[in-house]
Amino acid sequence: MASERAIEINQPGLATTVQDRGRVGYYDLGIPQGGALDQYSAELANALVGNVDGEALLECTYLGPALRALAPLDVAVTGAPVPVQVNGVEHPQWTRLSLAEGDELSFGYIGGGSRYYLAFSGGIDVPSVLGSRSTYLLGALGGFQGRKLAAGDVVPIGAPRALPPGSVVDPEHRPVFSRHQDVRVLLGLYDHRLTERGLANLVEEEWTLTPVADRAGLRYDGPGVEWRERVQPFGAGSDPSNIVDAGYAVGSIQIPGGTQPIVLHRDAVSGGGYAMVATVISADMDLVARAAPGTKTHFREVDLDTALLARKDRTQRLSAALASLT
Repeated sequence: MASERAIEINQPGLATTVQDRGRVGYYDLGIPQGGALDQYSAELANALVGNVDGEALLECTYLGPALRALAPLDVAVTGAPVPVQVNGVEHPQWTRLSLAEGDELSFGYIGGGSRYYLAFSGGIDVPSVLGSRSTYLLGALGGFQGRKLAAGDVVPIGAPRALPPGSVVDPEHRPVFSRHQDVRVLLGLYDHRLTERGLANLVEEEWTLTPVADRAGLRYDGPGVEWRERVQPFGAGSDPSNIVDAGYAVGSIQIPGGTQPIVLHRDAVSGGGYAMVATVISADMDLVARAAPGTKTHFREVDLDTALLARKDRTQRLSAALASLT
């Protein structure tokens, strides 16, 4: 009888979840797009093991899992720098590895950034929910039983894919995990609610990522901002940043109380009553996801043309990295 294509979780790590490209089309119902926070790293992990259709993989946050292969499996680890060990022997990231039945894959302490990705040839074979296998923890939706992985879980792996000729992502195509970031933003919709000094603080001063950072949002500490005084309209709260409810774009920046900006990420709610003073451009959302607590950040104002060019450049860089493996 053939061995079951699956992995057994011996230790789950801090927050290991199943993710893919995301769940698109339900934002108006309050269900966020989800998916891997660092999509670039996730795509390259999948490409290394022949997954080309956005197959599901594991997203590991800070402390990774220890798992056992229940059959021969091809795996790749990308994203934040972390020691990769097979049966206690260290192996490189950004390359394809072959696990024999019974091999144990484990990880050391992360050396920068916050998240790394494990892709298995064939993908994580859990049911698709609303068009995606991504885990949405708040809604207990998708992924492996709608939750983080736990010790003892047996996670099925799909049928193996044809492996690409290239088995290593060249260093020139790997992202940088820096303690200093310039994050490009488009101002609006409510930047007019800030004073001149408040707006200058947002886009000219330095902000530091706090430990309050997860898949829904990342909170920064810094000089704070000033809000223009006004009589709050009917339906808005008393906080100076409150508005009558509005929809939130992924990447929206809120500053409740004028003190700590919050960048909403892929699992954030789709609307609420805080003013969005700026939005991180789509090309830099992977960059934000790579930040670790303590990362020094400057929010740099750009215009729409620059944002569109940045999105095109990101697409071209990913395409070049994928092409290098074929």
